[in-house]
Formats: sequence, structure tokens, C-alpha cells
Amino acid sequence: MAVDGVSLEVFRNLLASVAEEMGVALGRSAFSTSIKERRDYSCAVFGPDGAMVAQAAHIPVHLGAMTASVRAGLERLELGPGDVAILNDPYLGGTHLPDVSVMAPVHDEAGELLGYLANRGHHADIGGMAPGSLPLSTELYQEGVIIPPLKLVDGGRLNEPLLELICRNTRTPEERRGDFAAQLAAIRTGERRLLGLVERHGAATVHEHMTAVLDHAEALTRAALRMVPDGTYAFKDAMEGDGVSDEPLPIRCAATFADGHVTFDFTGTSAQTPGCINTPLAVTESAALYVARCLAGADVPANDGVKRAVTVVAPAGSLVNAQAPHAVSGGNVETSQRITDVLLGCVAQALPDRIPAADQGTMNNVLLGGTDPRTGKPFVYYETTAGGHGGGPSGSGASGVQSHMTNTLNTPIEALEFAFPMRVRRYAMRRGSGGEGFHAGGDGILREIEFLAPGHLTLISERRSTSPYGLAGGGDGMPGRSMLRRASQSGEGEELPAKAERDVAAGDMLRLETPGGGAWGAVP
Repeated sequence: MAVDGVSLEVFRNLLASVAEEMGVALGRSAFSTSIKERRDYSCAVFGPDGAMVAQAAHIPVHLGAMTASVRAGLERLELGPGDVAILNDPYLGGTHLPDVSVMAPVHDEAGELLGYLANRGHHADIGGMAPGSLPLSTELYQEGVIIPPLKLVDGGRLNEPLLELICRNTRTPEERRGDFAAQLAAIRTGERRLLGLVERHGAATVHEHMTAVLDHAEALTRAALRMVPDGTYAFKDAMEGDGVSDEPLPIRCAATFADGHVTFDFTGTSAQTPGCINTPLAVTESAALYVARCLAGADVPANDGVKRAVTVVAPAGSLVNAQAPHAVSGGNVETSQRITDVLLGCVAQALPDRIPAADQGTMNNVLLGGTDPRTGKPFVYYETTAGGHGGGPSGSGASGVQSHMTNTLNTPIEALEFAFPMRVRRYAMRRGSGGEGFHAGGDGILREIEFLAPGHLTLISERRSTSPYGLAGGGDGMPGRSMLRRASQSGEGEELPAKAERDVAAGDMLRLETPGGGAWGAVP
């Protein structure tokens, strides 16, 4: 079959449907609320050379980094029929340790390599010094089990000793086994679907169209980037400390657009830091690809063809290209959001009538671990909390939504209270928290959670002392607040810093007020 406009669109969607169906299988068979309810996972399809050819509409920070993980696996392992690799090392294409990837080759009956499948799921706990494996750490070893590329399945046989080793080092081993089984089931689902495509159309046709969708994505991305006036546009913002110090840590970028290509140069960004907000290069590249895809539009296939039009310059040893063994647990969730704010701030100078104001700029990570008095077993709760979108040229920002580098859902109250010794006392919009302007910023969330058992609480957040910026004369969004009220206290209680750890008792209550988005345009 020759490639034409019709066949290109058909195969683009066929390949994406393989990834989407993998995601359905993973979400429906997982054990943890992190994967089953919040859908904190991502799936993708790769060609025989390891290039991503299609992905599901999952988590941007996962998907932008997944190619690096796949290539790390291919460099270190000989993968044959029936093999499945596992890895989570942030310095080998991972994001942070709770995000565990599995990848597998797909062969036809004749043994020809058809491509690779991979998925990444956020495990609620992967060991380390604090429940949830997102501690206020100072080195990677404190964050959990580091898994280099290893064979979880070898020739169709599960590597039980490896699985036992990983699960033995987590607080919730039964849940981990269930989630790993779901990830393997997703691989098998994708394998059946990809083999079905080859059986129907032939390997040569499928591979021809894999190449074509990559070229098509590159061409569309370059065409979109040519719409940006050539030039260099600079912007800076800062992180609100690293969990060790409250000193601001600047992130600077100069975006240079030239003839359908963009270079994001982070020279001048803060050096890597003792705390947990460093990012490996793969996370920074994920943010850059996300912004490029936003510029290119929804019609551009989501694959590695987009990468051909994007260059990232990130000095080694900087906050955005940290070197092992620097801590990275919060970099994936928080620094990735600030990188995105900075990149969009650059682009806004070139396209002031297209780019919206800043979103909430944080994932508001809440983690609690302890022993459930109802079962006597350990539990670990993890959730990100929504906030406000920035207003833009076309309208006001959405309220109470996840933004940019995350794409998860909330844990429904019924599921949360069933699974954990916690009670949601209040869940509402934080009215008036969005910036004021011609197009207002979206409002954040107000959430109060009562703890029904003692535990260890971790909060990793941003935009507590700084505000999501407005654009074109619009006002800034309101910063977030986090309050911990002890059962013995009255009033609001202790205002927590952006990054905090506390031991809590039954009856204590956490109140989250998440940031609103910035506004676009001055009030008429």
C-alpha cells in the first residue's frame, strides 16, 4: 500500500488506538487508586528503531521522556521474543522513581521485529525514606528502589526473584504486585493489537506508515514554528526553594525561532541543588516538546517527529539537567511545571495574541502513609490537586483542573474514603482566586482532608510565595496556601511551607487552597 493522505490518517489513528487500548487495560486492571482512579499512567508505541510513533492522550511529562527510557533499555539489554524490561532510573530516561516503566519488543511468527511497546505508571510507593517515595530528599538513594534496565519477563517467564526484591522494598507490596501485573497485561493487549495490524496490512505497510507519521509530524511542527516570528525571546521565573532552603532558584530560558526550528537554551539557570527539585534532562525535554506540540496544534501526530524541530540546550549540572545522584523526586512534578511557565513566557513575547497567562504552576502533591486501623496493614495515599488555568486571548481560564505536565484525574471522594483512613470534609472551588482581567484566570480548589489515623504527611508544592503571572495587562492569580490544624487546636492552624513533612495524628486536618490562574488582558 502506497502512503497517501488517507492511509496516513488511518494509520496515525490505528497506531494511536494501540496505545489507547493499552491504557484502558492498564487502568481497568490496576490495584492502586493512583493508577486505577487517578489514571497516572501513560502508554506508547515505538518503531523497530526505538522512535515513538504513537502515544495515548495520557501524561505529557511521562510521554516526552519515555523514548529515552526505551533507548536506555535497548542499549543495555538484548530483548527477544517474550521479554519485558523494567526500569525507573531518572538518569536513564525516567522521571522520578515512583514512575516505573515496562517495555517489550513485538515480533511476528517469523521472528521479525515489528516494534516496541511501553507503559509507565506512577506507583503509590516504591520505597525510600518517606511514604509515597516523594520525600524532601537530598540524594536519589533516599527516594526509593532504583531499577536499572532489567528483564522482568525473560522468554515468557516472570522473573519472580526480581519482582520479589522490588516489592519487598515497598510499604505496600501486594498493591505493587497488582499494578505490575496490570502493566504487563497492558503490554500483552498492545501486542495483540499491533500483531493484528500487521496480520491485516502486512509488516512492510505498517513500517512504511510508521516512518510516514514521523515525517508528517515533523513537517507539521516545522510549518507551525515558521508562523512564529524569527528571533530570540527570553523569560525567567523561579522555584520557591528546594525543601532544604527557601532561597529562590531561577530558571532562565532564551527561545530562538529560526526557519521552522526552535532552540530552548537554559543557560543561566540555577545550578543543581541539594534538595529534591532537580530535573533530569528527560523531564526538561518533555516540557520543551509539550510546548512545541501546543504551538503545533492538536492535528499534529504525537510522536518523535516533533522532536526533530526542537533543540534543548541545558547545561550539565544545572537545575534542569541534574547529574546523578542528585535528588529528583519533586523535579518531575513541580520543576517541570515551572519550566513550562518559562517556555510559554518566552513564546508569549513572540505571539502575544495566542499564548494564555500562567496556569497554577504546581501539582500540589499530597502524600500520607501509615497503618490503616481497619485492616492493620500499611497504606500510602498520593494525589495531585487541581487548580486554575490561565485566561487567554480566546476566553477565561478553566477552574479546578489539572494543567500542563500532568493530565490526571482526582481520586473520587468515595474511592478515597473507602481505600484510606481519611475523610474529605470539604471540596469546593476557591472562588476569586483567579487573576482579574479582560479574560479572568480560572479558580483554584479548596479541599479539607481529615486524617483518621496517625501517619506521615508530605507536601510538595509551588506558587505559595509567588503568583501565576498574568499577561497582556491581566492580573496575577492568587498564590496557594496549605494549613495543618491539629485536633487539639482551634482556628486555621499552622501554615505549611511549599515543601513540608509532618507527623500527623488522628483528627488532624489538612486544608489546601490551590492557586488560581493568571488573567489575560486588562480589565476594560
